[in-house]
Amino acid sequence: MKINFNYIKGILLLALIIFFYGFAEKRNNDRKLEKVEVQFTQFENLYVSEESVNKLLIQNNIEVSSIAKETLDLNRVETLLNKHEMIENAEVFLTLDGILKTKISQRRPIGRVLGNNAFYLDRLGKKMPLSNRYSARVPVLVNVKEKDIKEAFPLVDYINKDQFLTEHITSITRLNKGVYQLELRKTGFDIFFGKVTRIDEKFNNFKAFYKKALKDSLINTYKMVDLQFGNQVVCTKK
Repeated sequence: MKINFNYIKGILLLALIIFFYGFAEKRNNDRKLEKVEVQFTQFENLYVSEESVNKLLIQNNIEVSSIAKETLDLNRVETLLNKHEMIENAEVFLTLDGILKTKISQRRPIGRVLGNNAFYLDRLGKKMPLSNRYSARVPVLVNVKEKDIKEAFPLVDYINKDQFLTEHITSITRLNKGVYQLELRKTGFDIFFGKVTRIDEKFNNFKAFYKKALKDSLINTYKMVDLQFGNQVVCTKK
């Protein structure tokens, strides 16, 4: 019987490859984490710092010096970070060289609700706690209760997404029966917005009025600008 040595060599070579691959993988999994890298998707880490993320991980027994790559549960780490009250979304992955990388999107406030228990309204329309690290420059919401958030959010969200409105509107006040009044920066008048309807139409009318009044040097002669009457702006002079 003729022995096929090439066939035997192939089997031995394959066995060696499997052995060394398994050995290398076991050594890799047994390695401890080298370090944790925290990356913020925005340009600033205003509400969550790298130190606070590391502290949170340490408090939950996720330490570089004590945990092996094989025993690290990435889903648990992501869940832990996403439960943080200032984090909107967290993604976690592990590199081959043992670096635990976290990519964090912080929550972004678009309004500050005043009251005994003040809080922010974030860009997703959810209640967000105030921060002792940073105070956001956003419009204040007056007489807006937690139950009114769903009603007020479309108005606050529209203002947040418009540069002109963001630069000019400083406060949003809820009056009786769900009508709203807006206060502006560096003008002598307020805006009576009415109910949170026809938002785009009302603000387009206001921008056209503002541009004309500024051009005619009349911008400081009004005490109230009413936007609730259809395709028109009704002004009250001082």
